[in-house]
Amino acid sequence: MAQPRWRSEGEDPDYRFTLANERTFLAWIRTALALLAGGVLLFEFASTIGPRVLVVVLAVGLAVVAAVLGGLSYVRWRANEIAMRHGRALPYSIAVPVLAAVALLGAATIAVMILLG
Repeated sequence: MAQPRWRSEGEDPDYRFTLANERTFLAWIRTALALLAGGVLLFEFASTIGPRVLVVVLAVGLAVVAAVLGGLSYVRWRANEIAMRHGRALPYSIAVPVLAAVALLGAATIAVMILLG
């Protein structure tokens, strides 16, 4: 497999930082898989907590967020690698506050559905 062009730019970063960046990438992937699993579980087993339409919308929303997060994790990993190769500060990512907002909104919606269901 050919290496991307950006891997030949700048200097190779310390292995510890490269591996830490890779562990962070894998953590984002685990989070995406957990969101996907939550959506599947919600779709399959949440028959008594609220209107079925709302459950389906929530399950599909979790699956979409999981897919976007999976793609975003690669973009973030790549941007961090490039920044480290050029000795720049790591770029800011909007993913963290957006993911926190999605988790808060999803949890609040499910809590309300359980209380009203």
